[in-house]
Amino acid sequence: MKIYDNITETIGRTPLIRTRHLGRDLGADIVMKLEFFNPLGSVKDRIGKAMIETAEKEGRLKKGMKIIEPTSGNTGIALAFVAAAKGYPITLV
Repeated sequence: MKIYDNITETIGRTPLIRTRHLGRDLGADIVMKLEFFNPLGSVKDRIGKAMIETAEKEGRLKKGMKIIEPTSGNTGIALAFVAAAKGYPITLV
């Protein structure tokens, strides 16, 4: 079993499950992506991680900076989660 150094590394590593009955008559394999396996149980986990990591890569977010984001719902929760894991203070408005 893989051991991760940071909880954000687990975002997006959600399993695919093959359905054995759906699509059988169509000659197709149908698989389900289980996004609820993300740490916060939402596909928005990926968005929060991507937004922060993109800002880091582009040099717009650096250690010691504070994130201020106008958001609500699962995107805001994901941003707060990733920011906390990476040590960034965050204010959601």
